[in-house]
Amino acid sequence: MEAPADRRTDPRALRYVVDHLPPGTTINRQLLIVNRTDETRRVDVYPAAATLEASAFRFGEGRAENELTSWVTLDQRAVELQPWGEARVRATVTVPQTASKGERYGVIWASTASAPRASGEVTQVHRVGVRMYLDIGPGGEPVSDFSIGEVRPARGPEGDPSVTVQVRNTGGRALDLTGTVSLTDGPAGSRAGPFPIGQGVTLAPGNGGQVIARFPVELPNGPWKAEVNLESGLVKRSVTAQIQFPDAGQVGRRGSVVSRIVPGWAVGAAVAGLLLVTGLAVLARRSRRSGQPSAGRPRERIRADG
Repeated sequence: MEAPADRRTDPRALRYVVDHLPPGTTINRQLLIVNRTDETRRVDVYPAAATLEASAFRFGEGRAENELTSWVTLDQRAVELQPWGEARVRATVTVPQTASKGERYGVIWASTASAPRASGEVTQVHRVGVRMYLDIGPGGEPVSDFSIGEVRPARGPEGDPSVTVQVRNTGGRALDLTGTVSLTDGPAGSRAGPFPIGQGVTLAPGNGGQVIARFPVELPNGPWKAEVNLESGLVKRSVTAQIQFPDAGQVGRRGSVVSRIVPGWAVGAAVAGLLLVTGLAVLARRSRRSGQPSAGRPRERIRADG
């Protein structure tokens, strides 16, 4: 999977087609298709529609179309792959000059059908795809950002512990959130993890959702200090909360936040604001001092005529 030069360090851009494009732009992406079987396979390649619904990236049925799929052309619609062979397919996206502002979603599928079973009634279709997140509009790309909210521990009916973390997309691009939860300062100073987020979410701008991390059933109730580290591409946020797991089948109290890692740009803005306020205060003091008469010197009287 190719990525534009300015996104080579973005993990999402190495997995998906992620870009910001002005109307009238054309881009190309090269996709590698690999046959990991011992049989020769015909693989169909085609674009299809997708949407963001209920905190998930959802694919349209079959070859469903939308506005984005009408902009995509492929240099090959099907490839014949020898056992363990591979082929490259180039996708071209041409954004019309009249395209409106906003983010579009789609997928490029590589699909192959298995040989029918002996009964001849069932044919299995296997497909893998590359998601597409294309934001259209003039000027620079909207900022990507998110916030971490409530951290709540729980135990399932069988006693398996988990932590649910509320998240919200506060930026202008869709996000795919993944991450880990680590537990420290537990009973007798014990530690556990990091444990991966088992249920990630895809959030449209302005939308909220939740991610869940699950832990071994033998984990004691605590108290624990839970460190939540989430990311989407290059955007990373962290929060640490004090939690206590409840008994089986119950939801615990919301964790009390111990610390948050503030984004670098926010720290810079706060420092700049503090410097500005300090500078204004200094100027105000100087102004007041300049308005006071010096010792031993009479005040000057200014008369306005007319």
